[in-house]
Amino acid sequence: MRFELTHEFLDVLRLKVAEQDVSWIQEHVLELHYADIAEIIDKLNNDEAKFIYFLVEEDVQADILMELDEDIRDRFLSSLSSKEIADQLENLASDDAADILGELSDDKIQEVISHMEDDEAAEDIVDLLNYDEDTAGGLMQKEFFQAEVDWNVTRALVELRKQAEDVEKVYNIFVVSEGNQLLGVLSLKRLLFASANTKIANLYQSKNIISVKTSDSAEEVAKVMEKYDLVSVPVVDYQNKLVGRITLDDVVDYIKEEADKDFQLATGISDPVEPDASIWKISYLRLPWLIIGMMGGILGAKVISGFEDSITRIPALAFFIPLITAMGGNVGVQSSAIVVQSLARGDKDLGKIRPKLIREASVALLNGVLLASLIFGIAYIFENAQLGFVVSISLFTVIFFAAIFGTLIPLLLNKYKIDPALATGPFITTLNDVIGLFIYFSVGLLLYG
Repeated sequence: MRFELTHEFLDVLRLKVAEQDVSWIQEHVLELHYADIAEIIDKLNNDEAKFIYFLVEEDVQADILMELDEDIRDRFLSSLSSKEIADQLENLASDDAADILGELSDDKIQEVISHMEDDEAAEDIVDLLNYDEDTAGGLMQKEFFQAEVDWNVTRALVELRKQAEDVEKVYNIFVVSEGNQLLGVLSLKRLLFASANTKIANLYQSKNIISVKTSDSAEEVAKVMEKYDLVSVPVVDYQNKLVGRITLDDVVDYIKEEADKDFQLATGISDPVEPDASIWKISYLRLPWLIIGMMGGILGAKVISGFEDSITRIPALAFFIPLITAMGGNVGVQSSAIVVQSLARGDKDLGKIRPKLIREASVALLNGVLLASLIFGIAYIFENAQLGFVVSISLFTVIFFAAIFGTLIPLLLNKYKIDPALATGPFITTLNDVIGLFIYFSVGLLLYG
């Protein structure tokens, strides 16, 4: 049965924690799934969280720790001593432990590492800290199953049982040479059904083995795993030596983080914002884009003031200013979103993107004709045919140019190594507002003479 956290449950739990009623907590909290326990701890203060956390079995503590919201986990860990953090890290997979340590200061990292009793685990974590977090080396974990090619099945099973102490999830077995070069992959099912004296060399698959290098970007890893439908991929160094593996859950976490970053960029926030950030920090991060928007508004006002005489003579022109700016911004954002999505999927070659560009231009032409016809009828009914021509021609032109800008600007930003997600935010909206107003009044000036 799925657990649902309620305010009533939290109120009772806080009372039981204050009373240190371990038996009640054991029955109503510790028997839950670790994800539910993490959800509960997220809602408690540090002292309450620590009391419950240390009642949990050690092998479950690691799962709870990684399920906590990042800011809650950081706050929780900051209240622990270096020895307590070291004890927690030894129960985690090496990649998760490295992620947590990477958030600490250099001095704190050294303290924590010095308290770790498992020297091999400490070495693995230190090794992972040397890689950039957005590379395959930064994503990989050191725990995996491997078998040497010259072993027989009996020897392999003995060795794999030893390795199983550290490996939580088994997807496949990597076959290596005596020098630890990656040779292929062996399925666990095939190993279990093979006779005892059969050599691994006769069982493993050596063709079309997909692997990534430690220096490959996390984005490239995600593309490889998506293309080949992998749940686990081996990581090798430049000598093709097996150094780790990346599992699907690690890639999903990376994709979620990148999606959050792109969403923030698209809404005009250039840096991550922590939930408990001060109002000054939030203001500092948002202010540059608000200034850009304000400057765009000033430019728009300047454009309008340049056509002040036209508006004075034909006041009805002012009625459709919000329409022109809104349609230009909407079309531009729609078109840029398509291109940004294509770039995110790895379609950086213009040959792959050209069909989408042609399609966007065609859609813009079709929508422009339909919307221009509609607005002509509305303007004709409420004003006159001359204003209808001005608004409809302007709207058609604005829609077409907004679609062009929306497709070209992300490509231009990507060419200069700037995140194209910027194009879907205030940047392109502001640009289309200014250009749209200029087009609108220019057409009005021409048609009204």
